[in-house]
Order: sequence, then C-alpha cells, then structure tokens
Amino acid sequence: MADEFTVIDRVDAALRDDLVSLFQSAWWTAARTPEAIERMLDSSDVVVGLIDSASGRLIGFARAITDRTFLAVVLDRIVALDFRGSGLGARLMDELLSRPALADVDSIELVCQPELTAFYRRWGFTDAVGRSTLMRRTSNPLLRATDAPA
Repeated sequence: MADEFTVIDRVDAALRDDLVSLFQSAWWTAARTPEAIERMLDSSDVVVGLIDSASGRLIGFARAITDRTFLAVVLDRIVALDFRGSGLGARLMDELLSRPALADVDSIELVCQPELTAFYRRWGFTDAVGRSTLMRRTSNPLLRATDAPA
C-alpha cells in the first residue's frame, strides 16, 4: 500500500476542494465552509494528508494543534469513504504522531466516538484519564448533542 499514496504535510490550494469533499462525508464536519476550512488550515500546527497516487485525490487527513511541550490535541482524522477499512486511518495516525512537533509533548489528546476507543489504544491512548472530565463550550449544535449521529 505504501506505493499507492503519497504523504503530505500541507494541503495546498489545489487540494482544498478534496478536503471540503472529505469533510462533507462526516457528520461532525459536513457543515464546514471552504472559508472556515482555510482559516483552520492556517492555524493548525501539524497537518498530514494522504494523496491517492492513481487519481491525485486527497483521501485522508488529520491535524493537531499543540504548544509543542505540554499538550497537543489531535483533530479531524478522516479517510475517504471509498478507502475506509484499508488501513489508511492507522497510517494517518502513525504519520501524525511521528511529526517532530509532537515528539516531546507530555500529553496528546483526542476525542472519538466510543466504538473507536479500541482503535486508538494501539498508540497508547486511554479513556482512563483520572478524575478529569471533558468540558466544552461550543456554538455547534452537533457537538452539544448527547447522542451524536454515527
């Protein structure tokens, strides 16, 4: 599979429509506008994308924001619908977590649906976070829902 895609660390203008399409395929990102995605990319510390070698299409994306010392938050891990189940989600995580900006960070965090916790355990993520409780302030109604869509 290594020869079937290229890893990138920047989503340039030529790939922005592909990223919008990727986001439109997931419940938590479907309403994002191209303008908001542009701002998000400009402010993300670490970006990883996977390009299908055959088509040149962006088929996977993940990002992180970090202070490079104490905390990083992994966000927006997504694989194109027609490539899911092929191991690209794992490759995205491997690539993202191997980036130098995350190498010396004390705590790397992410939020996922309960059915994905086993997937993330292979990189050492745990849902046993002591007495901490996730709290959120959001204007996004999808992120306020107690039962988010699948």
